[in-house]
Amino acid sequence: MAEIELEGVWKVYADGTEAVKDLTITVGDGEFVVFVGPSGCGKTTALRMIAGLEEISAGKIRIADRVVNDVPARDRDVAMVFQNYALYPHLTVRENIGFGLKLRKMDRAVINERVNHAAEILGITELLDKKPKALSGGQRQRVAMGRAIVRQPEAFLMDEPLSNLDAKLRVQMRAEVLRIQQELGVTVVYVTHDQTEAMTMGDRVAVIRGGILQQIAAPQVLYDNPVNLFVAGFIGSPAMNIVEAKITRKGDVLTATFGSTELTLGDQVLSHHPDLERHIGESVILGIRPEEMEDAATVGGPVKGATIDATATLVEKLGSEILVHFEVDAPRVVTDDVRELVEDIGAITSEDLGKAAATNVSEFVAMVSPRSVVDKGTAITLNVDTTRLHFFDVETGIALGGLRATGKTGPPHSHGLVATHEQNPETEGDST
Repeated sequence: MAEIELEGVWKVYADGTEAVKDLTITVGDGEFVVFVGPSGCGKTTALRMIAGLEEISAGKIRIADRVVNDVPARDRDVAMVFQNYALYPHLTVRENIGFGLKLRKMDRAVINERVNHAAEILGITELLDKKPKALSGGQRQRVAMGRAIVRQPEAFLMDEPLSNLDAKLRVQMRAEVLRIQQELGVTVVYVTHDQTEAMTMGDRVAVIRGGILQQIAAPQVLYDNPVNLFVAGFIGSPAMNIVEAKITRKGDVLTATFGSTELTLGDQVLSHHPDLERHIGESVILGIRPEEMEDAATVGGPVKGATIDATATLVEKLGSEILVHFEVDAPRVVTDDVRELVEDIGAITSEDLGKAAATNVSEFVAMVSPRSVVDKGTAITLNVDTTRLHFFDVETGIALGGLRATGKTGPPHSHGLVATHEQNPETEGDST
């Protein structure tokens, strides 16, 4: 096992493209850290630089306290598991798993012992004499992992290893990967585009955008305290609802108003978001997670100052919950953060987003109890948990209150945002 440290790492290609910018992350000994972000954000490039498959342009990479900038991939003592299994079709499972050890001219008895041990961990002992063509996708992925396990490396590097599996098998394999990592106690850096995968697997999750680290924290910290609008929109499924709201004071009470909706912001909200005091009379971006809304009819009626009146435009009944889609009479938020988020999931093109912003309508989703009696066209009053609201600066997208963003200086365009806790530096989720 080993600690992996990236210190001010850059990757700039010959054409000037900056794929990774001033990346500083420390992965603890035995820790499972996930790199997540949109396609092309630099997460795989960062992983390949750790592996030695990609040269770094600046900075340092340390594995087990050894600077490995100029160390060849084969000598870094890390094992990489790829998206494609890269199994040799003419070799048996046993031969595939032990192939790397055979190239190192290790003793046959040692190879067999390691292969058998890996197969036992992975639950594929009965497959050792089969060829890859006889295996399912999940079994092939286990064989690829076995090939990494037998090397007994300092760390595992995994590049979207489950992306070729169907949805049900991915859920099963997520649990398997975690079980194996915990059994071996090995350090893992795992790359995925799937934020659900990241949240369920990582001890910590690093959100990367445009080659820049946005925030690194425990999954729940990312969810509860996103450092900026991009992280807030990327983490969570369904995605956070966002709208521009005006902060006003009525006597001793602050309110957030968008369209015909007015939400009262109590003392608890202000204690979590003290910066709101400086935005009275101004607009901010308001974020409401779908799961922080509930059908008032199922929870004893409307809560004064904390409701949204809506008409369902689409209803998805999922058994354990109901997703209610509706519109609010306020313009869509159109920022670079939002454009990248919607384009990444293919929900709407950037051009169409701009057109939609002129319609004075924003689309929302609420996740309500399956006890709710709601269908398309149903009028519904939604209670909002105002203590769980999120607020962001309109110009910068930085969260107001809670976790703060700190600029990191460096070469041009390197202003990365990372999470810090100003109130308690010992709080879990503090960033590198």
